[in-house]
Amino acid sequence: MTDLYTLERGDAPLLISIPHLGTSIPEALRGQYTDVALSLADTDWHLDRLYAFAKALGATILGARVSRYVIDLNRPPNDESLYPGQTTTSLCPTETFRGEPLYREGCTPDAAERQRRVAAYWQPYHDTLRAELQRLRSQHANVLLWEAHSIASVLPRLFEDKLPDLNIGTQEGRTAHASVQARVEQAAAGSAYTWVANGRFKGGYITRHFGAPVDGMHGIQLEMCQSTYMNEHAPFDYAPALAEKVEPTLREMVGGALDAVKALNAAAA
Repeated sequence: MTDLYTLERGDAPLLISIPHLGTSIPEALRGQYTDVALSLADTDWHLDRLYAFAKALGATILGARVSRYVIDLNRPPNDESLYPGQTTTSLCPTETFRGEPLYREGCTPDAAERQRRVAAYWQPYHDTLRAELQRLRSQHANVLLWEAHSIASVLPRLFEDKLPDLNIGTQEGRTAHASVQARVEQAAAGSAYTWVANGRFKGGYITRHFGAPVDGMHGIQLEMCQSTYMNEHAPFDYAPALAEKVEPTLREMVGGALDAVKALNAAAA
């Protein structure tokens, strides 16, 4: 057991990573944050509950415990922008998605503190993610890394208008085999939800860093609008009636991608 992440191991060629699930801000840091920050509005709420179906598929599920307001596990450790020229959030964000300050005056982390957080929080998650992918890769020629994310559907500071309900990211097809991406798109297209592939969200650092189809590693990021399964406003509660409607589509997307990966494995056998 660790305070940094939760891990449930499976043996199927599927790992679901939820790096923005965490709601913990270490006690030693809490006094530095604004009251707005302590509401944790930009958390990817309830995704462990929404993706619970994946346990029956034999998935390995890795979820962060530490809040993205402490450190963003889906950003490069050198804080290089993934979307040059666009407004985005950093490795140790200083503002909410709506532009509100996260830190009290004089408490913004300096370079030394950012590096401490990389070592204390970022590195252990990534070491575990890499180790679990290697474990699965030792058993299967091809493995699916599914990056699970969610976000408020309307955030004018970050994007125009309302997002599509389902935002699929593969860095323009570079992080997953075409057959894997096709099954995800097919499931989205057959649903009642709006969707796009490689639109505003093309996959974050984890998808881009680990997704390497030539090496048998297929990375897919799904950024869901939170309006599809929860209340987007405080107290950010789960909406079972909405979740029950979107879960079959989510099952079909993940299951279809997994079937495509298994087909690649069968062809490689």
